[in-house]
Amino acid sequence: MHLLEPRPYPSRVMRWTAPLIAVVATLLAGSFLFWALGKPVLDSFQVFFVQPLESSYGWSELLIKACPLILIAQGLAIGFKARIYNIGAEGQLIVGALAGGGVAIAMEGSDAGWIVPAMVVAGAIGGALWGAIPALLKTRFNAEETLTTLMLSYVASLTLSYMVNGPWRDPEGMNFPQSIMFSDGALFSILLEGSRVNTSIWITVFAVLAFWIFNAKSFLHFQIEVGGLAPAASHYAGFSAKQTVWFCLLTSGMTAGIAGVGEIAGPVGQLNLNISPGYGFAAIIVAYLGRLHALGIVLAGFLMALIYLGGEAAQVGLQMPAAITGIFQGMLLFFLLGSDVFIDNRLRRMA
Repeated sequence: MHLLEPRPYPSRVMRWTAPLIAVVATLLAGSFLFWALGKPVLDSFQVFFVQPLESSYGWSELLIKACPLILIAQGLAIGFKARIYNIGAEGQLIVGALAGGGVAIAMEGSDAGWIVPAMVVAGAIGGALWGAIPALLKTRFNAEETLTTLMLSYVASLTLSYMVNGPWRDPEGMNFPQSIMFSDGALFSILLEGSRVNTSIWITVFAVLAFWIFNAKSFLHFQIEVGGLAPAASHYAGFSAKQTVWFCLLTSGMTAGIAGVGEIAGPVGQLNLNISPGYGFAAIIVAYLGRLHALGIVLAGFLMALIYLGGEAAQVGLQMPAAITGIFQGMLLFFLLGSDVFIDNRLRRMA
């Protein structure tokens, strides 16, 4: 019989190697999956991982999908370091989109230059407020944030459904659950002609730099890490646990809310039920795959974006179901967590 025994000094090298191990294991498992479904393995991988990047448009779509994942994951990583697990970034993204979309709808027909900045601010406030609810429940009633953030995602999704089916439904939209198409003044400017790449990418670039500096230079980041690694030491040092909870949940909610505005004022161009293909949940994998490091998250974000593109290509080229994207995401997370288990623990034979 074997039991898991904590390692006294987990390997830092293996900690950073684990994402590569998880990627390789995912590819091997994916090979078996394609074989079991009767698909040519090499051709399937070509469709899934190579075909999406064979054109400049494919690369532009990779950037479009990577940016919200990277932006959300940067905020989530702060909380994960403190062992504050925000699982509801999807809901915060939706509320941010609703807040920013409300500004666009209220200013219908106007091309004022301040509309998009106002939408971004509204989205940040909306996402932060949605993160403030579990923060209040955590600090006031010690409610588990993994449950409250996740449950609030369903509330946000149903609120979106109500708004686009009711008060904000486009009267000329043939009864589809969607708002009006936003005017040019409520959309980010296109950066690359013939693509959907727009100026919202600069928000993600700024966020990566800001979080990298915060992680490297900020004393608050030190407090957050101490609180996550050694709560007793954090309490002894006088660091406020409640302040950490509020900061982490508000920050992650804010980044998710801004990402929501980036979608509705960018590639989507309106409020509808499909403003996010699950970016808020996928960003959790991105944060851990990037080892909660600002630059590591960038690499992980592009990999996850490629999985999204590959899933879409596989639906067309291989006639596979839409669930193929979620399967690859799930395998990646499974193998990453499995690697971490054996980095932090070792098997010990029981007599």
